[in-house]
Amino acid sequence: MGERKFSLEELAQAVGGILTKAQDVIVTSVAPPKLADENTLALAMNEEEIENISQTKARAVLVPLGVNLDGISTIEVERPRLAFMKLLNMFYVGPDTPRNIHPTAVIDETAKIGQNVSIGANVFVGRNAVIGDNTALMPNVYIGRNVKVGADCLFHPGVHVGDDIQIGSRCIFHHGVSLGADGFSFVTETPNNIEQARSEGAIKEVNTQVKVFKIPSLGAVVIEDDVEIGANTCIDRGTVENTIIGAQTKIDDLVMIGHNCRIGKACTIVSQVGIAGSCVIGDRVVIAGQAGLKDHVEIGDDSIILAKAGITKSFPKKSVVMGAPAVLRKDFIKRLKYLDEAEIMVKKYKQYQHLLEDYEKFLNEDAKI
Repeated sequence: MGERKFSLEELAQAVGGILTKAQDVIVTSVAPPKLADENTLALAMNEEEIENISQTKARAVLVPLGVNLDGISTIEVERPRLAFMKLLNMFYVGPDTPRNIHPTAVIDETAKIGQNVSIGANVFVGRNAVIGDNTALMPNVYIGRNVKVGADCLFHPGVHVGDDIQIGSRCIFHHGVSLGADGFSFVTETPNNIEQARSEGAIKEVNTQVKVFKIPSLGAVVIEDDVEIGANTCIDRGTVENTIIGAQTKIDDLVMIGHNCRIGKACTIVSQVGIAGSCVIGDRVVIAGQAGLKDHVEIGDDSIILAKAGITKSFPKKSVVMGAPAVLRKDFIKRLKYLDEAEIMVKKYKQYQHLLEDYEKFLNEDAKI
């Protein structure tokens, strides 16, 4: 593919920006000011990068609305990060997905393949699966039986989709995603340690001969439209109901979502989050990195769970929570304030400790008289 070239007028129109033109520039790439050359549009989206413009070789720069610069062409935008997304899409070159079926692919004769589909080397498509128009299955993708995939989806190499999974349109799955493994669900003949601890607050009797039985997973996974899932993320199928990922939700790498979970629409779930079974997450919820949620909790719409939070109970909509065990952010900050005050009190106590000890000694001696 040849080099992509755009005029400043084309770029300004694409991002909805205001062009102040000092000179003609044909732009072939975008980069931070320090890395930009004469044919690069420098990206100065914050104060630090604006200061770096004095060191740039670029003759044009993207800046926030209201930033005026002399002697250099500028494109002013109201939302720099939104403009950044639009610019990168203009220069982005997608993965190699030739619109044909590789001879090493194995496709069951009952599967239905849509128009203009790309199926790479060593792909397996199971019995009664349906692959929508314009979808691309890159090498080593596994699609189980009765899977339904919508249009315009992209499966990167090594994605595994278990039986009966339903996937909407325009979804993206990165390397190693696992959809539809069995849920982590087991039962013992007698109450186990966890059940005792929950009901009685202690572990009183231990059965050393305990037998653990697997609970089968009869449900599936439903992925709605416009979902993107990062590399090596695992989403388990439901026990008797489906695990559901709502439309527009974006999930990072190395996330674990357990059986029966219902994740709302337009959520953002960051790397290394673990969500135990049967959790209900509302719409537009943000869960930051390494947060963990116990089973059966509910998080209301528009909530934010900060990094490394340990969620042990449910929270209503618009909650901002942090800590382990997690509490509302305002309560967490209050506790930090109390800790600071306690430190001051301990220092004062140590400063006057000898006086207190002398006073106690005086009282003891007085009591003997």
